[in-house]
Amino acid sequence: MSLHSYHYSSLISAEDPPFSSLIMAAMRKADTQNLGRLQLAFPEIWDEFKKRYNARLGVLPEEAAGIDYGILAEQIRTMGRPK
Repeated sequence: MSLHSYHYSSLISAEDPPFSSLIMAAMRKADTQNLGRLQLAFPEIWDEFKKRYNARLGVLPEEAAGIDYGILAEQIRTMGRPK
């Protein structure tokens, strides 16, 4: 770990994201060996991540009723940007 990584982690933490979001972000960035470790440590998060990764805009079939994909796509596009 570098000093930069350590300080960047405090910025991420300050935004108070859900723990599962942090794990899914780590899964996105992980190399093969570290992804395997994350899959073993967090199998439920991995299962949901896979399902959402392969679903349109991350929406699972049981959530699809009433979803306006245009609005959702715009919300995702602007996520994390200053208001």
